[in-house]
Amino acid sequence: MEAPGPERRLAAVLAADMVGYSRLMEVDEAGTLARLKTHRLELIDPSIAKNRGRIIKTTGDGMLVEFHSVVDAVSCAAEIQRRMARRNADVSPARWIEFRIGINLGDMIIEENDIFGDGVNVAARLEVLAEPGGICVSGAVRDQVGDRLEDIAFEDLGNQNLKNITRPIHVFRVRLEPDAAEAHASGKDGTAAMITTRKPSIAVLPLVNMSGDPEQEFFADGLTEDIITELSRFRDLLVISRNSTFVHKGKAVKVQEVARELDVEYVLEGSVRKVGDRVRVTVQLIDAQTDRHVWAERYDRKLEDIFAIQDEVTGAIVATLPGRVEAATHERAKRKRTDNMAAYECVLAAKVLHHRSQREANAEAQALLDRAIALDPDYAHAHAWKACVLGQTWIYGWCEDRDATFQEVAAELQIALALDDNDSDVHRILAAVNLTRDDHDRAAYHQERALALNPNYDLVVVQQGEFLTWLGRPEEGIDWIKKAMRLNPFHPERFWNHLGRAYYCAEKFAEAAEAFARITRPDFTHHAFLAAIFAQMGDTVAAAAHAAEVVKLEPGFSVAGYLATQHYKHEADRARHEAGLLKAGLPV
Repeated sequence: MEAPGPERRLAAVLAADMVGYSRLMEVDEAGTLARLKTHRLELIDPSIAKNRGRIIKTTGDGMLVEFHSVVDAVSCAAEIQRRMARRNADVSPARWIEFRIGINLGDMIIEENDIFGDGVNVAARLEVLAEPGGICVSGAVRDQVGDRLEDIAFEDLGNQNLKNITRPIHVFRVRLEPDAAEAHASGKDGTAAMITTRKPSIAVLPLVNMSGDPEQEFFADGLTEDIITELSRFRDLLVISRNSTFVHKGKAVKVQEVARELDVEYVLEGSVRKVGDRVRVTVQLIDAQTDRHVWAERYDRKLEDIFAIQDEVTGAIVATLPGRVEAATHERAKRKRTDNMAAYECVLAAKVLHHRSQREANAEAQALLDRAIALDPDYAHAHAWKACVLGQTWIYGWCEDRDATFQEVAAELQIALALDDNDSDVHRILAAVNLTRDDHDRAAYHQERALALNPNYDLVVVQQGEFLTWLGRPEEGIDWIKKAMRLNPFHPERFWNHLGRAYYCAEKFAEAAEAFARITRPDFTHHAFLAAIFAQMGDTVAAAAHAAEVVKLEPGFSVAGYLATQHYKHEADRARHEAGLLKAGLPV
């Protein structure tokens, strides 16, 4: 009896290979491997599994996949190439990861966990023909797919002679038309279509000494180094090191060329001029992708202590720059979409959603933060922001079990604190949680830690103003809240709520009304404040109108119940608030 021969079967085989693998590995071996691993984990392997494919083998830069269905094979390839193109949209071309894909339908020899045969060889040769980011298929694949995939088209390349294949192969290039179905789905699912961008990056060019005095070079260079050092303390910025930027010292450079070379989105440049006992420092922040000035400032100072001037100018720049960069980054983010994000991108997207203070946006933010934690369970910042977002559900009553939610907030914060005691967001949120317990002393400790760790973070700064208001120091609170608004011109609307409360407590009722009027969709708490404000101002008609809105939006509203959620340390501040609410005619 003859032994059975090798198993054969008809199957679709997909061959994929990464473009420029050797070059990328030479430039950045660790980074390339990490990014390739992330793409495999988040995009490629899930797409293969969804389309019922089986990975036969992988190499450092490629893979061989078997499908029982030709339609599944082409669908999988199209999904991978589309999504990789979107991922590359936020990366400089020099760091793009792209694949070529070839697909063939043919007879395969199956031995153990590998496949061989002419059908496999043809797929590998088709992959070589494909353009970066493209797909080539054999005529057999084209015939089997027919018109069953509405979002792709085929371009006939005719018969091609492939290496080590004796017969000519009829080849088609797959043209990826807009995926209407995917766009429609993304419109329904805000999480999938979340607007994000990568971590903002900046290079600080050496400030130019315009004094005509070579001895002043040390001042220009020292100021540049101080700016780089201080910006590096801001955790949401990627700051290029001094060694990378000082190679351009004394050279005429084009900002966009420097940005491409250093792979950054923003460039800070400027000059220093000393005349007599005066010194002038001029700096400007440039969005290199659009060649647009984001921010510029000039500082004129008396030259009494050059090192004190260094500190002052550096402090002023660092206090303003992060908020301006974040504002410009959000502008760019509105123009770009991605459907799968690395952990920090998930957190950034969740922050944007959180700031909307909407129930649906909050749910999407929770999903993104869960994704971030799944990608990196030891990411303290993600745990901290999960606590923050859950805390929002607790404050607004968007959760079924408020006690359980509060416990979850506390648990996430403890995890975050254990992972990173130096994360300003961890302490910022712990301060807020302790404030809800009316534990002002413990809240003060964590607020001070947050402010010390990141004194230019708009959310920490605005919370300082809010906290001072609760402590009965609203005049100081107003200054801090306004500083936060300067730091982040794209600040959330709730900053106006904090400012309005501070003005009310300072008995500046007209300014308080103006602040609350900036809120586009006021809820019952905003109307309650406006009712109290107008009542204190003697405008009974406006006070009654806002009081009516309070009862309409929150039928069970009572002044006593509402004041129980406020965290004033001094009874006089609580009494002022109560007096305005009762004067407006709201129920006791």
